[in-house]
Amino acid sequence: MIRRATEPQLTDLGPVVQLRAGRLPRRLTQLYAGLVLYGVSLALMVRSDLGLAPWDVLHSGFIRHVPITLGQAVILFSFLVLLLWFPLREVPGIGTVSNALVVGLAADATLALLDRPDAVGLRIGLLVAGVLLNGLATALYIGAQLGRGPRDGLMTGLARTTGRSLRLVRTALEVTVVVIGLLLGGALGVGTVLYALAIGPLTQWMLPSWLVRVDPSVVDRRA
Repeated sequence: MIRRATEPQLTDLGPVVQLRAGRLPRRLTQLYAGLVLYGVSLALMVRSDLGLAPWDVLHSGFIRHVPITLGQAVILFSFLVLLLWFPLREVPGIGTVSNALVVGLAADATLALLDRPDAVGLRIGLLVAGVLLNGLATALYIGAQLGRGPRDGLMTGLARTTGRSLRLVRTALEVTVVVIGLLLGGALGVGTVLYALAIGPLTQWMLPSWLVRVDPSVVDRRA
């Protein structure tokens, strides 16, 4: 398929160039809306009690052994993953640091307001809503073009340095964190499988609608 020249494209800009790329109020609003909704989607899946996304299997297992909340675990692991960016020569942006903080805070706030329903039908509804909302949230924060999240940057950095495909690296990372999470007692279930199968297609479908066009004059610059 031939891409029309007028269609916005996903770019890989440095942290300073990201801020000079135009439409900053729109992009910041979209970024933070996406990150908040991402945290809400995480909480919906937790309250469904039907399984979590791969990284959240790890987070849920970890908090069984230390006195912190799930959201705090998300923040902690986000910054631990960011430490791995340095040898991979990945450069964080405002969206990267914001991702590390906002998602965990939003997840904890939602968990404080939402209880686990008893009815199976309601729990299934929470699971499906969580996965759908996660796809939208991912499209929003990626489409803002203000930097990858910590886990996304780890994936792309490993793919670049090892020469392996993004699909292979992502699969290897997610299998690894799920196994570690299970060993720690994390929550694995049908929701984990649903998330793994659905999140890629959902994000790919929604991203074009939320991909913000940046100033073409800065696309080829690096900060």
